[in-house]
Amino acid sequence: MIKRLFRDGHLRPVHRGVYAVGHEHLTREGRWMAGVLSGGPGAVLSHEPAAIHWQLLTPFPSLPVITTAGKGRRRPGVTQHVSRLPPDEVTVRDGIPITTVARTLLDLAAVLDRHRLERALAEAEYRRYADSPSLPALIARYPGRRGLAALRAILGSGAPEMGITRSPLEDRFLRFLDERGLERPELNAPLRLGPRFVEVDCLWRRLRVAVELDGRAAHMREAQFESDRLRDRRLLATGWKPARVTSEQLDEDPDGLEADLRAIGVGCRFGA
Repeated sequence: MIKRLFRDGHLRPVHRGVYAVGHEHLTREGRWMAGVLSGGPGAVLSHEPAAIHWQLLTPFPSLPVITTAGKGRRRPGVTQHVSRLPPDEVTVRDGIPITTVARTLLDLAAVLDRHRLERALAEAEYRRYADSPSLPALIARYPGRRGLAALRAILGSGAPEMGITRSPLEDRFLRFLDERGLERPELNAPLRLGPRFVEVDCLWRRLRVAVELDGRAAHMREAQFESDRLRDRRLLATGWKPARVTSEQLDEDPDGLEADLRAIGVGCRFGA
């Protein structure tokens, strides 16, 4: 029957023993599911694709990455990791067998740089994902795994609770602060300003410093321009120190920017 359906074009091969029914145009999730099926019983989606599916990472073109209990044959277009996962580290999301959020974060620690890993942790915190076993429990379960030093450092710093970045410019500004050894702010933080709350890109509440990160698009609309200046004035009038940072300033005058931030009170990360 399979041979006949294949011959008649009803089954389109994706991997050995895995077929698309009726067409070859699979969605991203369809390609991931095909990769999982190619791994045989017990295979699950893991690492970056799992993080994208859990909405921990910004979506990007990603081929299937799977974790299987046994090595098996190599599959073109599928990255395979071999690990015997306990039942409490796997689940199903939208019909796709997948590593839990905690296990996904543990796997990411071995393959991501610190900033992307930190962002994934912050997203998990923001979305209030809670697994059992938790991430700290998995760290204790696998004490020798690659990437645990960075994972422990991020969790110990409290960075995931500081909020999540929402733009490449915010990511770059955090990197700048880290490279210069400056204290990190709350990100996209709510602040009561008069009768209402506003959201500030970067807020050092203890220091009463509020920094807005301005891309070119921020100046395109006159109404937004006027609103931003009104907010700056009200921040200043209520004892806050407002400042604006642009992409060009990060590129062209990082030393001057560091000096100005220190002058308005943003000191070293560890209070030195």
